[in-house]
Amino acid sequence: MSWWAETRRRIQDLREARARWQADMERFRAEQKAARKNGGVPETDHPGPPPTGFALLPWLLMGMGAFSNLLQGKTPNPWVGGLGLLAFNSLYVYVTFRAFDRDKREAVSTRVALGLMGLITTGLAVGYGGNWLMFFPLLGLATGATLRGPWLGRTGVLLAIYAGAVSGVRDGWGDASNIGYATFLSSMVTAAILGLSEAVRELRAAREELARRAVEKERLRFSRDLHDLLGHTLSVIVVKSEAARRLAPRDMDAALTQIGDIESVGRQALTEIREAVTGYREGSLATELARARSALSAGSMQPVVSQSGIPLAPQTEALLGWVVREAVTNVVRHSDATRCEITVESTAEQARLTVTDNGSGKAVSRPREGIGGTGLKGLTERLAAAGGSLTAGPSPRGGFTVTAELPVDPAQLTAAGTATAPRAS
Repeated sequence: MSWWAETRRRIQDLREARARWQADMERFRAEQKAARKNGGVPETDHPGPPPTGFALLPWLLMGMGAFSNLLQGKTPNPWVGGLGLLAFNSLYVYVTFRAFDRDKREAVSTRVALGLMGLITTGLAVGYGGNWLMFFPLLGLATGATLRGPWLGRTGVLLAIYAGAVSGVRDGWGDASNIGYATFLSSMVTAAILGLSEAVRELRAAREELARRAVEKERLRFSRDLHDLLGHTLSVIVVKSEAARRLAPRDMDAALTQIGDIESVGRQALTEIREAVTGYREGSLATELARARSALSAGSMQPVVSQSGIPLAPQTEALLGWVVREAVTNVVRHSDATRCEITVESTAEQARLTVTDNGSGKAVSRPREGIGGTGLKGLTERLAAAGGSLTAGPSPRGGFTVTAELPVDPAQLTAAGTATAPRAS
């Protein structure tokens, strides 16, 4: 087989490898499309080459011509040629196996090994020529596998020009363009295949991570909604049941009124739980203030509710409604208070909600300082995400105070702060 025919055959091998990769990509896209129609995710192999250096080892067969020259005694100084061939193959294996790990690929040792390959390739090409020039395409392949990024194109062009120049000086300019073209093609095609294969793997990993986070976020949303709804509703039911039990011996009509309230609260709770399950649950400040009055009155506490200032945006009201619900639930369950004040003040820039009771503030579930309890912690995170703040702690004159501040401008409220319910205590 002539030198020209062998070169053309090896170039054709590269083109066929690229065609196989394109066919794999088409198959991958088709399976993805079919899986989306069926509502699932296909379990397919990676569309690119396997993420291992073994995929690049067969290309060492391009050096069989030089090895054949050694065996047939056509190479002067065969020991030098043999050592050069061994050194090149060893460096090739070292570089290509490290090319599939980003950290190893970008390490200094890998770049040094690639540089040594270039020196050995130049020495063998200048010293022997002929089949030994085919180490330039192998060098291009190793370069394409190792170098990714903006410098790849320039490096590939310069390497191809250099390979063509060495070939022209050594064996004449007739086949110089073929060596240069084969070197450029091997570096660019290898980099493209491996780069796209790596991108597909990273995108698949990112998609799986996003799916996992979406499931985790939805689970957290549901647990927050359900826990908060049940905690508040059961507290109100318990308080009203105790009130009905106390009133029954002396005022049956009042006791029946409390029982009617229990039925109403229970029905409303069923509606809210359905909304929580479907993800459409949002708090309402007016509704929560009305429920707070009822729950505090049933618990023999005097509710004092005042609201002043400009109307609030729905997102702001929703968040403040959750704060009212959580704070009043804690007052009813833990405070032993006789009075609870709820104040809502809003200006053009900021809305402020304060819930203060005159209880002891000494119950285990009522922290003495800072933000405590999963409900208050969840509210703190939610308000912080919406550009606001939440503070809670004992009042200087006794009792416990919860203060929430939020921006009035809806544009300042992030979607994360209003899309779901806060974590309940």
